[in-house]
Amino acid sequence: MPGSAGRNGERRRVVLTGIGPVSPVGIGLDDFWGALVSGRSGISRIERFDTSDLPVHIAGEVKPFAPEDWVTPKEAKRTDRATHFAVAASKLAWKDAGEPSVDRARTGVFLSTGIGGLGSLLEQHRVFLDRGADRVSPFMVPMLMPNASAGHVAMAFGFTGPNECIVTACAAGAHAVGEAAMAIRDGMAEVCIAGGTEATILPLTVAGFAQMHALSRNPEPSTASRPFDRDRDGFVLSEGACCLVLEEAERAVGRGARIYAEVAGYGASADAYHITAPEPEGLGAIQAMLACLEDAGELPDAVDYVNAHGTSTQLNDAAETKAIKKALGDHAYRVAVSSTKSMTGHMLGAAGAVEAAVAALAIREGIIPPTVNLENPGDECDLDYVPKQARRTEVRLALSNSFGFGGQNAVLALRRFEP
Repeated sequence: MPGSAGRNGERRRVVLTGIGPVSPVGIGLDDFWGALVSGRSGISRIERFDTSDLPVHIAGEVKPFAPEDWVTPKEAKRTDRATHFAVAASKLAWKDAGEPSVDRARTGVFLSTGIGGLGSLLEQHRVFLDRGADRVSPFMVPMLMPNASAGHVAMAFGFTGPNECIVTACAAGAHAVGEAAMAIRDGMAEVCIAGGTEATILPLTVAGFAQMHALSRNPEPSTASRPFDRDRDGFVLSEGACCLVLEEAERAVGRGARIYAEVAGYGASADAYHITAPEPEGLGAIQAMLACLEDAGELPDAVDYVNAHGTSTQLNDAAETKAIKKALGDHAYRVAVSSTKSMTGHMLGAAGAVEAAVAALAIREGIIPPTVNLENPGDECDLDYVPKQARRTEVRLALSNSFGFGGQNAVLALRRFEP
């Protein structure tokens, strides 16, 4: 992976020029960033269905959200909520990038998800049981397949370049951004829409994650997600999407694009340890972080900020803290680390893209969003987690960590762009 070069033998630089968030804390960049900087939580009691028979009653819902604002009424009926989010996020990102003129054959889509169109599958299963096989929708399969969102985003713009769907649980969004950057570096594309989408706030998924003891049972929505805190008791399930526009740097500079940051490095690894629990010493995470820094041509002491995976689970937060300390050495204690999942909740396959956007915004704006709800750091959590309030400080190099069920790890390095 390190040292990837274009087809002319030179490594092509990749920059981020558009951001499109659809999240529990806001739709669109201004609302999204404003909420994070002010420390405002997007977690609330679930409104889309009755939770009285469920052990967990809170989540990070995207509201209000009208699919017809982003797709036609006919398309809204024939596509899953995850696709609605993805198309909305891609259109927001493209507009934010200035709607650049592109060669459609040289423009790709790399869009991830953790679970795909599960809501559509469950709805059609209900139809099958209640009304019979001949009433199942002919659109069921294209609604539920994980790659549907990537296909619909490409169709929305007419992009015929590389189109991929990456399904690596909670690391998927970061993998999608990293793989898109590699495609531009290697000359497969000049421009890519990259990101992730997820729409899994459903009774079955709430029940399933709760049975794993993965979800917080805290009844107070705004304080339930508390990464690195002594009293953390699980993550908060959320939904949404985030798309980024990535471009070859010379092209972006040439058209006068606003550049948020350079996508400078990408590292990936596998724990090969357990299907859901992280490796206790953070070995896979360390490997990914060091590979990312090598790919970026940076040393550990150059890192200014880490947007942590920070799920608010006992095992993840302890293992990630160990990984940051081992990867960055003594410098870890001088680095600002925060988890924006304390406000957004865990958006699963979209989380990595959301958090890469946060890292880029921290660089451009010189503001690090806080880890809200951090009252008493856990026994193994002894880093600077930027508790409660945002911090104004210069950020040149930021890492964004994403780790998923299955032991998949992805780390992105975002750097201030210097032509």
